[in-house]
Formats: sequence, structure tokens, C-alpha cells
Amino acid sequence: MTMLGDIMKDYREAKREIEVSIGESLRIVREFQELSQNGLALLTNIPQSTLSAIENDRVNLGVERAKVLARALKCHPSVLVFPGWDVAQESAA
Repeated sequence: MTMLGDIMKDYREAKREIEVSIGESLRIVREFQELSQNGLALLTNIPQSTLSAIENDRVNLGVERAKVLARALKCHPSVLVFPGWDVAQESAA
């Protein structure tokens, strides 16, 4: 068996344990980038208070804000807009 085979023999696909809201998705990606809300506000010209409201699901993210935030966070907008999207389940439907 190859080295990769040895590593992969115990591989198990991760299970989703929790549902993540759009606001939580934004917060998680922002924190992975080691950005504060103030830092992200400076990069995007979106007020920190608005970012806080989005992260707490009090304000809708919206398509245009998703694009701006995705550029600043170097991710695809769908990561923010569709955090719970299950590609396998949706493509089987």
C-alpha cells in the first residue's frame, strides 16, 4: 500500500453537525482572515454597525454586499450567501 493509501484507509467524510446562518458564515470567514469588523469595514466601506447587524442576522446580506465582502475576504460569494448548500443533495433532486 502506498503512503497515501495508508493515510486514506481511515478516511471518513465529515458530517455536518450544526446549521450555519448567513451572518454566522460571514463571521466565521472574517475571523479565519483574522479581521475585526472594523478592519473589514475599512476594506469594504460597509459600516461596522452594518457588518455587526449582518453577522447577528438582523440585516439581510444582499447580493451586492455579498460581492463586496467576498472580494475583501477572498472567497466566492456563495460561501457567504449559501452556507448550508448541500451540492450532492440538491443535484440529486
